[in-house]
Amino acid sequence: MTLAPKKLKMRKPHRPDVRGVAGRNNAIAFGKFGLKATTGGWVSAAQIEASRRVITKFLKRGGKIWIRIFPHRPITEKGTQATMGGGKGAPGYYVAVVKPGTMIFEIEGISEADARQAMKLTSYKLPVKTTFIVKD
Repeated sequence: MTLAPKKLKMRKPHRPDVRGVAGRNNAIAFGKFGLKATTGGWVSAAQIEASRRVITKFLKRGGKIWIRIFPHRPITEKGTQATMGGGKGAPGYYVAVVKPGTMIFEIEGISEADARQAMKLTSYKLPVKTTFIVKD
């Protein structure tokens, strides 16, 4: 199951801007523990799914998970044998634009030690640096 939007406003948009800090989606809203990005970048749908599988496997049906990012942005790719010119390539995969401070995952219903361990394992699957957050 790969994450992808059902409908797009633009099929081939320009490259997204990753500069600046997250103005929204930057605090724990649902769970008790969270994984927050400290650097910016693109997180692909495959990386989000791999991270989700790691958390699910670690929790063993205990606790609840919230995925706070979604890959809305298509990234185009040209074929390997394509010559220069010929226009922009076809959409290849989808990414979520993650800015520093963005909350990526949230967990509830498990102990802090287990949540910390699950988020540590999850962070290995992500291309951005992260930190573990506990709700006050």
